[in-house]
Amino acid sequence: MERTLQVVLLLVLFCLVLWLMYRAWQKKARRQAEAVGELPPVPAELGAQLLEPTTGLYTGTTLAPSWQNRIAVGDLGFRAAAELTRFERGILLERDGADVLWIPQESITAVRTERGHAGKVMTQDGVLVIRWKLPTGTEVDTGFRGDDKTVYPAWVAAAASTKTGEETT
Repeated sequence: MERTLQVVLLLVLFCLVLWLMYRAWQKKARRQAEAVGELPPVPAELGAQLLEPTTGLYTGTTLAPSWQNRIAVGDLGFRAAAELTRFERGILLERDGADVLWIPQESITAVRTERGHAGKVMTQDGVLVIRWKLPTGTEVDTGFRGDDKTVYPAWVAAAASTKTGEETT
């Protein structure tokens, strides 16, 4: 009888901890909702494809400059297998089991590599991080761990050349 009571008590404690974690995530999402607002829609015309699609893991989106302050609004905070493609008008991130994420070119402020992002720590330059501004003006970092990390320099260079091209026109 005593052992059964201990098991039931442990199970109740475990369920309580899960419920409190869920409530904390919901509260965080409510606090962030105004700062995040509506995400940019995918335009009908994306422009020419600048880089080949690359597959990997979407690690999440965080509030910049913190690499661990994951956004809890919608499905932005959940990891997913994804495909990242660079177009003239922006970056398309297609995530399995989640909404497509469109990052407009004019919103991108930097593309760089990092050791970690959204609680995912890798080797040196293991995560491609895209810093961009939401329509609300909030700056965020979107992380992507590619299956082929040799494409990272092309992504960083494409962002740098696009930014240089905008400044000269």
